[in-house]
Amino acid sequence: MLPGRTASHNHQPVCADCAGITQDYHCSGCGEEAEHYRHNTCARCALRNDLTALLHVEEAQGTETTAAKLLAALLGAQRPESILSWLRNTGVRDLLKRLAAGDIPLSHEALDRESNTLRVEHLRSLLIHHNLLPVRDHYLALFERWLANKLDDIDDIEVRRPIESFARWHHLRRIRSISADGKTTQGPVHSSKQEITETVKFLTWLKLTHGRTVASCLQADVDAWLADGPTTRHAIRTFFVWAMKNRTCTNITIGFRQAKTVPLITQSQRLAMLKTCLTDNIDTLSSRVAATLLLLYAQPVVKIAAMKSADVLLTPDGPRLSLGEEHPAPVPEPFAGLLTKHLASRPNMRTGSSSGSPWLFPGYRAGQHIHPNTLMMRLREIGIDLLGARNASLRSLVQEVPAPLVAEMLGYSYQVTQKHAAAAAEPWSRYPTGKSPRIMTDIVAESR
Repeated sequence: MLPGRTASHNHQPVCADCAGITQDYHCSGCGEEAEHYRHNTCARCALRNDLTALLHVEEAQGTETTAAKLLAALLGAQRPESILSWLRNTGVRDLLKRLAAGDIPLSHEALDRESNTLRVEHLRSLLIHHNLLPVRDHYLALFERWLANKLDDIDDIEVRRPIESFARWHHLRRIRSISADGKTTQGPVHSSKQEITETVKFLTWLKLTHGRTVASCLQADVDAWLADGPTTRHAIRTFFVWAMKNRTCTNITIGFRQAKTVPLITQSQRLAMLKTCLTDNIDTLSSRVAATLLLLYAQPVVKIAAMKSADVLLTPDGPRLSLGEEHPAPVPEPFAGLLTKHLASRPNMRTGSSSGSPWLFPGYRAGQHIHPNTLMMRLREIGIDLLGARNASLRSLVQEVPAPLVAEMLGYSYQVTQKHAAAAAEPWSRYPTGKSPRIMTDIVAESR
């Protein structure tokens, strides 16, 4: 500890002996010199005492009991003060006591049966982080529970049967495949829930209004449903595409819904935002880095939130970003400096334990990245039009670099980049072969 200051003008911190401080800062429990948290003990020893009493841990029990495992996991937090604050909640203490006593088995299924979602999910993340529970896809698990409840709410068997087949054999199988590939499932889960919900509404309306099922559905029924309601009704298209493949219903055709407008900011607005993020302290460093990833590389916020620190490749020529399957994207100055600084000082690195975090933007829960909704809110607060900025970034990139190369470098599909290239009146044939992707450096230079 350095509790004292030198008498010179710069007042540098010094140890207790050099400062002439006679107070003893050694912990009466572990003997380490540390700030006293309670009764001459450090925070970690105070936490150990509280947990030992709460969980009824005894040395004779060994280290393989659930109580002993919980004790070791919670004591592994780099900031024991955060666990002590968490334990002030009576619900948290009750949950830990029941786990330690065996009233709640140490399993995902047992935790799923508990009512307080936020409290349970925070504890679950700690248990996963310390290998007391196996890793599982959070959004996939939520979708499975949501689907079971959704199907239970459908009383009509003629509505439930096709919905269950569609949900399980199309959506659930697809989400499980995405999860197995290590990709984020938040977006697919959100769209799947909307498509299932809208399909339930349509089939229920079809049965109640016309007395028909999906097998006897008419094109006129679908057209009337789509014409007399919000645009979200168009989400039933996926169901009928699936039904066509499975020959459940072969006489319905629904085209793609074309957006009437495309959110798009001007290039001057985009460059002004980029300059502000690169040169002004408008917000935290992590928010500025996230905003630049959106403005410069057209990355969706969901993907930015789930980026790992390993996606930043430190090469002799400077950092590069692994955003797609090929062609790591160059990182020009001054963003290279900001990104490197952020990598060395990421927030929330002491959540759960001292083992660090693999995420580029760590979240508040142990072992998890920042929630995309939290990141969206932060970027909107600093004045960024998320969809307009991303569309403008893509539109600018495909005007300067071949659309296929943009797709490979930034992780987009060829269809998406070609769509933006066509909108920008830059067909592929106009691009010279082998053009170097120097657009990142050029854009940053233009914004300075």
